[in-house]
Amino acid sequence: MYGKLYLCATPIGNLGDITLRTLETLKSVDLIAAEDTRHSKKLTAHFGIETRLTSYHEHNKYEKGEKLIEKLKYGNDIALISDAGMPAISDPGEVLVKMCIENGIEVVPLPGASAFTTALVASGLKTRRFTFEGFLSVSQKERVAQLENVRMYTGTVIFYEAPHKLLATLKDIMAVLGERNIVIARELTKKFEEFFRTTVSGAIEYYTANPPKGEFVVMIEGMDEKERDEILREELPSPEELLRKYFDEGMHGKELTKRVAGELGIKNREVYDLYLKIKDTL
Repeated sequence: MYGKLYLCATPIGNLGDITLRTLETLKSVDLIAAEDTRHSKKLTAHFGIETRLTSYHEHNKYEKGEKLIEKLKYGNDIALISDAGMPAISDPGEVLVKMCIENGIEVVPLPGASAFTTALVASGLKTRRFTFEGFLSVSQKERVAQLENVRMYTGTVIFYEAPHKLLATLKDIMAVLGERNIVIARELTKKFEEFFRTTVSGAIEYYTANPPKGEFVVMIEGMDEKERDEILREELPSPEELLRKYFDEGMHGKELTKRVAGELGIKNREVYDLYLKIKDTL
């Protein structure tokens, strides 16, 4: 009988945030796969957990993953933990989870701390719709492309950022997304927890004068829906352009006008009147 892989969330700062279920699991499994065993030994020592630790991280996720799969197939239960928060979120654990599923091994998630959800609920920004982008690329070209992909998103945009990249990323945000409200969180659940609520330009000014320290959760207000709709209307082809395009493709009459009206979000009658007006020139 195969063992199970337990995804165990660990505290993102305050050790009191660990769950009773996670503690019981870490003590009862056969092995704990940890992102950094030196870091995780502090956690296990604090809670008197004697289970053996093994390393599983970005640089050995495939090779070590195969070995962990073998142990699971042999019947061993394994707990997966990251340095902080929920494993498999912007984390090599997602590879091991996929490998388990492909091999018919049960994956059991244990709810717990996650930095981006902890930051979001206290941000004051929209929580009904959001997109989490993990860590943005170290390459400015790729980072700009990532930001372009969320430029017109109307929900909250969330990502993690390291201190040495924060200022450059903020400048890219200003260039691509423009001025928006932004919330930058750091030291979550710790004594000096901080939520910096400002604008993109305000954040650039502040961190230019005050070099950033610590790991950050950056949350950006989404594009205003009316602004997005206006941009979309400007970028759409005109009804006449679409009528000519689909006429050349063989559409005629009401089929043609219904197709154009549907794509542009306007009334069928409006498009049909235009069609009658220009049909002799099509």
